[in-house]
Amino acid sequence: MGRKRKLRPDEKAEKNRRKELFTTVFVGGKMKRVKRSRLGGSIEDDEFLKSNGGPIALHQEGLWHLIDEENNNYEINVGSEDPF
Repeated sequence: MGRKRKLRPDEKAEKNRRKELFTTVFVGGKMKRVKRSRLGGSIEDDEFLKSNGGPIALHQEGLWHLIDEENNNYEINVGSEDPF
């Protein structure tokens, strides 16, 4: 077996163009290429996550300012009160 040859400049440019247009995802245990969304981190993505994402998804994306504090009903018992 021989070595893999280097790509020509035009082949490398085409490879980079395809890399920008498509992303690879797993579907049914197989790798598929799908077109990337044009949004790419815009405000519309934040609004989509705010309306559809839970607090865990917002936290993973680093959008802590979008987490609604009043809907989180976590109480911390402090003092001598018996929690039972």
